[in-house]
Amino acid sequence: MANTILVGAQWGDEGKGKIIDMLTAKADIVVRSQGGNNAGHTVIHGGKKFILHLIPSGILRARKICVIGNGVVIDPLALVKEIDGLRHLGVKIGRNLLISDCAHLVLPYHRALDEQREQLKGRGKIGTPKRGIGPAYGAQA
Repeated sequence: MANTILVGAQWGDEGKGKIIDMLTAKADIVVRSQGGNNAGHTVIHGGKKFILHLIPSGILRARKICVIGNGVVIDPLALVKEIDGLRHLGVKIGRNLLISDCAHLVLPYHRALDEQREQLKGRGKIGTPKRGIGPAYGAQA
């Protein structure tokens, strides 16, 4: 069984999502292994524009199994919104999307903590999108 792994060496905006979308044509299973909904990627597939944050882009292809892995921090509200948006665009989501039972959740207090930490830093803030990703990862330790 061959595997292809794509690792980014930057903070983002390096085209990983678009490359993964091309690689999914030959894959059976597409796994997202880390990160949260603080980033995302836009792909054009079948002439339609799709913006993905948590769900692997393999979801846009028939007969592909997509997995949100245990290293992903999932905001349940963002996930439901993304699923609804994709379904609205005609994407079928059911047994083709699996979620690891070891993935962690971003809860409302993670978002609040993220915002408060950013405010306390004042001019030294790092510019987090305040989606609770950092605090959710920190809570796993």
